[in-house]
Amino acid sequence: MADLGLTQEELAGQMNAALLEITGRFGDVSARTVRNLLSGATRRPIGRTRAALEKVFGCPSTELGFTPAASSPPEDPVLRRSFLTATAGALVGRSVGMSDVIRLREGLAALTALDQSRGGHLALESAALARSSEAVRLQQNAASQTVRRRLLSVAAHYTSTAAWSCVDARQFDRARVHLNEALLLAGMAQDSAAQLRVWNSTAMLAHLRHEHGEGIAASQAAQSTAAARRDPLLASLAHARTAIGLASRGDRNPALHSLDHAEAALAKADPTAPRAPWVGFYGPAELAALAAIVHELLGKYAHAEAASHRALASLPEELRRNRSMTIARLGAAQLHQGEVEQACATTSTAFELMAGDPLPGRLRTMIGDFHRSLFTVAASARVAREWADRYRTEWSTA
Repeated sequence: MADLGLTQEELAGQMNAALLEITGRFGDVSARTVRNLLSGATRRPIGRTRAALEKVFGCPSTELGFTPAASSPPEDPVLRRSFLTATAGALVGRSVGMSDVIRLREGLAALTALDQSRGGHLALESAALARSSEAVRLQQNAASQTVRRRLLSVAAHYTSTAAWSCVDARQFDRARVHLNEALLLAGMAQDSAAQLRVWNSTAMLAHLRHEHGEGIAASQAAQSTAAARRDPLLASLAHARTAIGLASRGDRNPALHSLDHAEAALAKADPTAPRAPWVGFYGPAELAALAAIVHELLGKYAHAEAASHRALASLPEELRRNRSMTIARLGAAQLHQGEVEQACATTSTAFELMAGDPLPGRLRTMIGDFHRSLFTVAASARVAREWADRYRTEWSTA
């Protein structure tokens, strides 16, 4: 851990990320698990813990000082000395190259997939920050300027992933800290796509905090990046965020104009062009989901309902969190149109879709808003009381 510069929390995050790569599911290793390993309370790690340790450190657990399992071969003292010599210089003073950049980039897709399925949570944030720290440490070693910039770019994307996890979990203060760091890293990397990503998340954070002026400014900053000028798809995303900010402020016509710009830009985009994993969520279906937000904010509930239906018709099944939020928004639009029974039935399916995982903070808040609106619109309706009795515990404590 000293050689790699890892804290207990960072090692736990790297072990969880390693388990995601090994098993396809994020691990539940905690700092307490690491403390037990360090103190000797756990002398023979087994199963997932051992696999994660060996993945992170690149050696058998016996080389880390743990008791071997009964079936393990005896330790080779020459191999042990070789390992200790190698790890002592693993990140200190060694040259780094594009292989390090590629290795670190590979983990971004896995964390993005985890976010899209489960939503933001602490373990995801920790794993992303651990990888970002590794990238920053590596670029301090002997490397070309190009490699340094690309490592800083990778660090910016991992930090943005951590920030977005906090936004989704409604941990707003931590999100702000990570976004500031990500923007600094993206600037040093001279990576306009990473800068656009940070501005996109900043606009979303501002929207959730009802800081509409900042949200509009952030989305317009995203529009002005070189990445948005190069790629119409990214320009479309930035215009859609601007539309939400303007609609939040009640600027009806400018919001609808921005939405038109988003649709026009997306029509020009090449859907087959290679792009970073984080933007894989965006396309016609997601634009329809964002249009539903704009129409809802402007009080155009029939338009919001239609847009949500369009989104759900083509949103990929693996985007569980995005589909669940679109379902909740559809239920809200139906409720505002007086369709109480249909709205309750629609919103109920969000729980079914997220079954097995806690509700992300944003989704939980949306369902809480639906609950309050339900009792404002139809406090005496039997279906409203039944819905509340069935789901109150799930959305309020998830």
